[in-house]
Amino acid sequence: MQRGVLRHLHFYREGSMKTLEEYLGEYAEGWTKGNLPLIFGALAPDYVLDDPNTETGKVPKEAFPGYFKAFKERVGSRNPFMRIDNVVTSKNDRGELVAWCWWSIGGNGTTIEGSGFITVGKEGVLSERIAYYTKLPS
Repeated sequence: MQRGVLRHLHFYREGSMKTLEEYLGEYAEGWTKGNLPLIFGALAPDYVLDDPNTETGKVPKEAFPGYFKAFKERVGSRNPFMRIDNVVTSKNDRGELVAWCWWSIGGNGTTIEGSGFITVGKEGVLSERIAYYTKLPS
């Protein structure tokens, strides 16, 4: 994530109720650093990750630590782990913060990239739906 974007998204006040933007910033920072506790701390109780490359396509909060560990093993650990760019945010009809972004994980001659659609509510990040950008087979 670009330094300015990360600074804009991440505001954490110890011991206080977090804003929607703070949850999103913590979640994004966790992904850029590959830091599971940071990501997990931003998740709402009913969080679900929608990843088409998983067995069921859906990863609930309680299964996220195992998913994240396997994902990092599959793509390799890097520093920074993920780059997040082109973040666009808006509020939906329910007052939730929605964010769209472009993400990439690169290194060792391999780049994996795609987009994410994230929804944040008053209890934290509710969901993320990711799409992978790849060339179709000929």
